Amino acid sequence: MAGRTQASAGELLELVRSGRATTRGALQQVTGLSRATVGQRLDRLFRAGWLREGAGGRVESPLGGRPSITLEFDDEHAVVLAADLDTRHARAAVLSLTGEILAEHSGTLVVEDGPDAVLGDLGHWFAELLEKAGHRADEVCGIGLAVPGPVDRDTGRVVQPPIMPGWDGYDIRGRLARAFAEHTGAAPVPVLVDNDANLMAYGEQRTSHPDCSAFVLVKVSTGIGAGVVVDGSVYRGIDGGAGDLGHIRVGAEALCRCGSYGCLAAVASGGAVARRLAQTGVPAASGSDVRDLLAAGHPEAAALAREAGRAVGDVLATVVTLLNPGVLMIAGDLAGTPFLTGVRELLYQRALPRSTAHLEVVTSRLGERAGLVGAGALVVEYLYAPERVEERLLALGV
Repeated sequence: MAGRTQASAGELLELVRSGRATTRGALQQVTGLSRATVGQRLDRLFRAGWLREGAGGRVESPLGGRPSITLEFDDEHAVVLAADLDTRHARAAVLSLTGEILAEHSGTLVVEDGPDAVLGDLGHWFAELLEKAGHRADEVCGIGLAVPGPVDRDTGRVVQPPIMPGWDGYDIRGRLARAFAEHTGAAPVPVLVDNDANLMAYGEQRTSHPDCSAFVLVKVSTGIGAGVVVDGSVYRGIDGGAGDLGHIRVGAEALCRCGSYGCLAAVASGGAVARRLAQTGVPAASGSDVRDLLAAGHPEAAALAREAGRAVGDVLATVVTLLNPGVLMIAGDLAGTPFLTGVRELLYQRALPRSTAHLEVVTSRLGERAGLVGAGALVVEYLYAPERVEERLLALGV
């Protein structure tokens, strides 16, 4: 950007948010803009409430003088709503613009009830959460939603989701925006939708592994999916289908919910482990039931989880060889010691030593909140991207 003369207010905000330039003098130096022009563009950001002055920084002149006033992104001027849907359960929250969870709720929401009912319920949850957090609905700048299926990024619609019957091609953005407006009385706000594993990966990478340039998260719950973050951005493929590990064929004869035989999810997901436990008389109907059994130290659940981990590890050997990530994170209902042990057994046996020499295999740090944090971050990065900042400033009349 050095030497440019047309850096916008949005680009100045990006420099401040990233920490690359946090004083007026530094912004002039980086952008090549005059002092007056920098002042005019910063004034727009101050009037929008998006910037504030911080403490004095270091003295920039060798001759001494008063310290420069630092500039800070004002992360208190708005809040974000986020929700993370699983097949029979959901979690929703109000988050600050820096990702702090201000209020949270979890409960039963069944995706098979259909998008109209589920998204309507989320609108009701959001209204109650805002009241709990002590924030007005007009302070909400956007909503992020994580769903357990492939998402077309351009439209925000799920595409042929194996475990979301009735959702294929549905206008999720429009319905959730209306539900928010109906239950809060506020104007609709932008809604962003992405796959749950993508958003979990985004939240975990930004929070715990920001310096990792190639990061893979594998979520093993009702189904199996992966999120990939490369150079700080989610890799989605050309139409949102990247990371669908659960439907890689592994040679088994088990029937998958997608209608095919031999999918990894049919033999190694939380749902698959639950079915095998139920066949032996152990009461288990879902991945969350398996999680509870594992937490209680149930030996048969642990044995089956380890076996499932070996099946997933066999597939991940190819993933690791292809992507050469620095961190491979295991998350979801089965993400405990037995499953992780199974993954490591096959992964290190099958993958080339070159591919695993600098690989960390870890479990989730954010736990059940990873999708919420990722969804919130997605909204913030979208709304405060330089080109979007210009559009929003014009809409505000500043």
